[in-house]
Amino acid sequence: MNQTDFINILDFGAVPDGRTLCTDAFSAAVAACEKKGGGTIFVPAGNFLTGAIRLESNMTLLLEAGARLLFSDHPDGYPVVNSKWEGVSRKVHMPCVYAENAENVAVAGRGVLDGQGEAWWKLARSKTLDYPRPKLISFHRCRNVQVRDLMLVNSPGWTINPIECDGVTVTGVTIRNPADSPNTDGIDPDSCQNVHISNCHIDVGDDCIAVKSGTEALPQRIETRNVTITNCTMVHGHGGVVLGSEMSGGIRNVVVSNCVFEKTDRGIRIKSRRGRGGAVEDIRVQNLVMDGVLCPFICNLYYYCGPGGKEQSVRDKKPHPVTEATPVFRRIHFSNITARNVRAAAGFFYGLAEMPVEDVTLDNISVAMQEGAQPGMPDMLADFDPVSQMGFFCCNVKDFVFRNVTVSHPVGPAFSAENGENIQFSGCRVREQKEPAPLKKLVNVTD
Repeated sequence: MNQTDFINILDFGAVPDGRTLCTDAFSAAVAACEKKGGGTIFVPAGNFLTGAIRLESNMTLLLEAGARLLFSDHPDGYPVVNSKWEGVSRKVHMPCVYAENAENVAVAGRGVLDGQGEAWWKLARSKTLDYPRPKLISFHRCRNVQVRDLMLVNSPGWTINPIECDGVTVTGVTIRNPADSPNTDGIDPDSCQNVHISNCHIDVGDDCIAVKSGTEALPQRIETRNVTITNCTMVHGHGGVVLGSEMSGGIRNVVVSNCVFEKTDRGIRIKSRRGRGGAVEDIRVQNLVMDGVLCPFICNLYYYCGPGGKEQSVRDKKPHPVTEATPVFRRIHFSNITARNVRAAAGFFYGLAEMPVEDVTLDNISVAMQEGAQPGMPDMLADFDPVSQMGFFCCNVKDFVFRNVTVSHPVGPAFSAENGENIQFSGCRVREQKEPAPLKKLVNVTD
């Protein structure tokens, strides 16, 4: 196909000067494309200022190398639509690039989508927005969607957020948002199935990749399943790959492989709390390298951030009745992972008193603590003090296997467990302890 087969945005009055608002030109191009039954909307080299762009079925928005979409920072350019925000159904500003109830939709090319998010970040911090700010790209209830090869920068909110979609591919994408930009996650599939994320570089102000499935506030629970994440680099985010805490619909069948995390606050982070319900299960994580993280491995069922997180029932360490609102973490397996310059803890697994984190293996793992590291929180939960150079800590766990796991430079035992059942160790060792300490400390642990 040559460019004469494309619908060229210039033919609809778009001006590539970065100052002339081109929203109407993009709307006209979409209408022309829809009239043909689909096609490719072509954006040539140049700077194009626009508001929200809404795509329909069988459309590709294609940016040539040198093309840059500059999204207006004026709220009037983003009509209000019904969608989700942080796991709750509500009205939001339309995403910069959006599709709803569509199929075969793609955003691709070697160009740049610039969300010009600074004005939105200021509004978010001042809490003066009537509706949540736009995401950079979001598809809602769509099938067969793709984001390929683009540079995505300065997103007003989450950068790529497919919601209730089937068949999502994100590949070859670079995402860069300032480290201090609020809630500018990289890629957040929510209640989706058959998701493939590969060959991406993500450097953002919140989680690099966060897999979600809604909160307990939703009337309908829709799980996320069949997710692969591979060959990606993650930098500076709050978490490298995060599951939850919005996971009331459940998250299962997730594989993370062949990735590098550099200076993310946490590595693999799985989090929820009482009241959320749902299960995170059948998770495989392998062939990772991490450097400069607070804690490489986290399963935390006492996560307290967000609405309702400070209630006494969330922080209570005594057993509660098991109900549909009890979240579950099980069948989670880590292998062939190296982590260096780890600051807070080698790993942190904290199940509920009534629902342990269950069936976890750590195989061929090497974790080196950063000597003299400042204390920090392995994860967010009440009644736990900041720590530095702590080894693996487990509380309320069942059927754990540590096989060929090495911890270097820990302060205290390399492995500590409280209230556990059937915790096995094989070929584990500690290196370069400044002060003698036992390899493991087990309290109230049974076979």
